[in-house]
Amino acid sequence: MQGIPVALSGRDMIGVAFTGSGKTLAFSIPMVMRAYEEEMKLKLGKKEGPIGLVLSPSRELAQQTYMGIVEMTDTMEKAGYPRLKTIVCIGGTSMGDQLRHMEYGPVHIIVATPGRLQDMLNKGKFRLDMCKYLCLDEADRMIGSGFEEDVRNILAYFKHQRQTVLYSATMPPKIKEFAQTSLVKPVVVNVGRAGAASLDIVQTVEYVKPEDRVLYLLEVLQKTAPPVLIFAENKSDVDNIYEYLLLKGVLCVAVHGSKSQEERNYAIEQFKSGRRDVLVATDVASKGLDFPNIQHVINFDMPKEIEDYVHRIGRTGRSGKTGYASTFVNSSVSTQVLLDLKYLLIEANQAVPKFLLSIPDPLSSATGMEPCAFCGGLGHRILECPKLDTERRALQSTMRENRTLDREF
Repeated sequence: MQGIPVALSGRDMIGVAFTGSGKTLAFSIPMVMRAYEEEMKLKLGKKEGPIGLVLSPSRELAQQTYMGIVEMTDTMEKAGYPRLKTIVCIGGTSMGDQLRHMEYGPVHIIVATPGRLQDMLNKGKFRLDMCKYLCLDEADRMIGSGFEEDVRNILAYFKHQRQTVLYSATMPPKIKEFAQTSLVKPVVVNVGRAGAASLDIVQTVEYVKPEDRVLYLLEVLQKTAPPVLIFAENKSDVDNIYEYLLLKGVLCVAVHGSKSQEERNYAIEQFKSGRRDVLVATDVASKGLDFPNIQHVINFDMPKEIEDYVHRIGRTGRSGKTGYASTFVNSSVSTQVLLDLKYLLIEANQAVPKFLLSIPDPLSSATGMEPCAFCGGLGHRILECPKLDTERRALQSTMRENRTLDREF
């Protein structure tokens, strides 16, 4: 509601809000209206376009966004407006099939993942000369997943002024740096604290030994009715959980990066349609996907970063509905992540288990709920930030490698 007028004004924008708050609709409506404006001024010719471009961090999210835009434009066409063509460009499917849609007329909107889009641009399959509206959806997941260089390469194909809108549920420093160099005096629309969890989610955290998690999973599954989404960090854990639940008679499907696109599409479709009660997945399913009426999210393990936790549990409690999130933690979880989790629960007025309360806080001022200046975590300050330390070490390693190469040459 706050972001649409800003996007319609033509200004660059950074939109930050908790998961399930309607960010997809907020960037889709201005983009569709921009495409209609250009089409009704002067009808696009064959192989011209696109007017609007959406970049998504995952194939599943790109397909979801594509279906939402197509539903919107089909409704407009029935009301008498010109027909807009939208295509989706993602890996795992035939590039020829995607290009075939461009041969029979102009393309107004493209929804794509960075890798496939960059490949098509490099091969000259289409150009971005006419593109006037760019949306970076789930930008924190996209930049944080290593796509920053791909996105910057794609931006180099724009030859004229464009409007760029960036939407994210969290705002880590990499996104801030990217926005400073890629957006022009953006308007920041911030609904709630960046990185905060939705208040519509009832969060439960339990200490469970690694060897007991699979057995305890069945008990936790019975706390709510389906559909239920189970997240695990490793692909092997996803497969093990999937096989165990099948043996116990649970109707489930599984998704992870090593599965083919057809298998991933089938699993998502079966779960969304209600033909399967449980979806077991890695974080590939945590990036902006909107599953209808998810009752319960179970974290089989605690993610290594608190932002991933926020994205995972954000699959439930969407659009004002109440959801439940259960998380298993054990001794392998770092103290810093547990501190971040502790203060995230306090901020959301959730019950904090005794083992989290007993963790000593190295900074008494952290109880003031002021986030770390570097990563936004609530359980530490910038001097103790594990992410800052990791990035410094990576930078030092890169500098050492560069010095070695210079000496060799």
